[in-house]
Amino acid sequence: MPVQLGRHDRHQYGRHHPDPTTVTTSLFTQKNRQLAVKGPLAADTLLLLRMQGEEALGRLSEYRLDLLGTDADLDFDALLGQDMSVTLALAGGGERQFNGIVSEFGLGAALPQSDRLLSYQAVLRPRLWLLTRASHCRFFSGKTVLQIVLDLLERDYHIDVDNQCSASYPVLPHCAQYRESDFDFFSRLIEREGIYYFFRHAGGKHTLVLADSPQVHTAIPGYGQVDYKPWGAQLCEAIRQWRGGRQLQAGRFSSNAFDFEAPSKSGQQGLLARAKLPQAGELEQQDCPAPYTDAAQGERYARIALQAHKVLSQRIEAETNARGVCPGGLFRLNGHPRADQNRQYLVISASYTLHSDAYATVLETDAKPVFACTMNLIGHDVGFCSQPLTTKPSLTGPQTAMVVGPEGEEIHTDQYGRVMLQFHWEQFSPAPADKRLQRCWVRVAQGWAGKRWGSLFLPRVGQEVIVEFLDGDPDQPIVAGSVYNAANMPPYALPAKAAISTIKTASSKGGGGFNELRFNDAKGSEQLFIRAEKDWESYVKHDALTWVGRDQHLQVEGKQFVKVGGAMHTLVGGDHNQKVDGSVSLQTGKDLLQKAGMNFAVDSGMAVHIKAGTNLVIEAGASITLKAGGGSIVIGPASVSITGTPVLLNAGGGAGAGAGCSPTAPTAPLKADDGSKELA
Repeated sequence: MPVQLGRHDRHQYGRHHPDPTTVTTSLFTQKNRQLAVKGPLAADTLLLLRMQGEEALGRLSEYRLDLLGTDADLDFDALLGQDMSVTLALAGGGERQFNGIVSEFGLGAALPQSDRLLSYQAVLRPRLWLLTRASHCRFFSGKTVLQIVLDLLERDYHIDVDNQCSASYPVLPHCAQYRESDFDFFSRLIEREGIYYFFRHAGGKHTLVLADSPQVHTAIPGYGQVDYKPWGAQLCEAIRQWRGGRQLQAGRFSSNAFDFEAPSKSGQQGLLARAKLPQAGELEQQDCPAPYTDAAQGERYARIALQAHKVLSQRIEAETNARGVCPGGLFRLNGHPRADQNRQYLVISASYTLHSDAYATVLETDAKPVFACTMNLIGHDVGFCSQPLTTKPSLTGPQTAMVVGPEGEEIHTDQYGRVMLQFHWEQFSPAPADKRLQRCWVRVAQGWAGKRWGSLFLPRVGQEVIVEFLDGDPDQPIVAGSVYNAANMPPYALPAKAAISTIKTASSKGGGGFNELRFNDAKGSEQLFIRAEKDWESYVKHDALTWVGRDQHLQVEGKQFVKVGGAMHTLVGGDHNQKVDGSVSLQTGKDLLQKAGMNFAVDSGMAVHIKAGTNLVIEAGASITLKAGGGSIVIGPASVSITGTPVLLNAGGGAGAGAGCSPTAPTAPLKADDGSKELA
């Protein structure tokens, strides 16, 4: 049965022409009117002439009001940001409210037929609209999308929220808002996750409802069923026009991602996610709507993308004068000649035109309907999903940032060599000290990165680094290099030492020492300089060849140990001079051969002992002389001369024995690190 309108609606279809001169007196009241405006001003300060508005799931509502008033001293600024409501009488009793804050207020066009009334215009928008007026550069770490948006809405803007979301959402290690309005940030996050919103209006306020499933929606009170009556009596609330059908859309969606902690899985389609609509065509979209590390999460993103296509493919447009219909509500259509159309629908958007039922003669002569609505619908079984209209900011160039870490730490990293960064734009709203390190780890690009091989230089706390963003995504920073600044100057004074290239480290913790590999390319002063602050170990598995074009100097302040496993050959083109302040021990396992091209001299400050196990042969081509004190024996080629005072033969006594030789065994050198040594 059609819903019957009340007696107040009968003004809207006839002509009612009160005397224009009496509009500002007897008619200037909202009492017993079907439309009224309520706000911070006294009753009847403003009267509503007409309202046009739009509402939609997942979109901001807007109501444009044409108002009448006699007060020429209204303070426009005082009205901005204040709650204001339009009330519409319902046929079955009660009222419907359209609430928002005053986002715009000013004078309207001059009124015909009256010089005593002023025309005003106001625009009402939800409190959520305030998010479009503010922008931030910040990030959130270790929170889900739902936690982020609730913080944003409730903590930052004190918006009344009814969270009806039932799905679970992944924790995001890093979620950046960069040079975008709070509303765009909010919108793109919920669009990506399949969350949407609508508003409930009551008590002069509005509540933001967050939803992610069809179960959130309920039948519209008093309008659970609406008849289709294109030619019915105008006093009946019904659907007047019904247009709709099907639209071709993609029926498949594929997504892929890369997880650096599981590169093999990523490279073997382990993170490839697909979704398909039942009875859909073969048109496929391939995209990466968001990074993910779990295939199930990727499939969820794919289903969300497909659901948005499904909403587009089955949309219906209708026109009605049923005053209760609103986005987010359900009703069942009755009486359509096509039986498949008579089912339950979800209102996803609506455009309204409301006209006052008693002020028509002020501006126009033809009375118009109090309420007219054009709405878009989908079947309740389709399931709503917002279209992803909000673009994520893309960072087209690099930034610099500062490496941060715990107090007192100079190097702060994890098992992947990642570091923590503080971006310069964080200075807009710096984190408190206890939350300074609540941020994500950021990967660091290296010259080489193999399987337990490559190059590794970790940026240290306090250094300024260059940050790129993978695919321009502010949620995927990566350190690409480092730069000097006034706090961290180059190792050598520039431009005076511009010919020097170096890799110079700093001992940690505390500094003071350094290792360095330095190249000096200044003409005439070319140098390769290597410095080890403590130990220098060189491990060569095959040959080590060194060529010195001029002199080589080796200075060891402590001890030197040399071990040669095979033969040792030393060729000296000139003199070979050695000086040992202590003892010299020389021991061979076999022969010891020495040959002098000219003279061979041995000078001992005390005794010289020569001992042979069997034979001792001393041979000279000319003579041999043995001398001790004043006595001597000279053996020549023709004679042997013995000189002594006296010369004794067989005089008794024993000859002195050679003391022999006990060389000190050398200490074996330590083995150089072959790369397997556990590092400190």
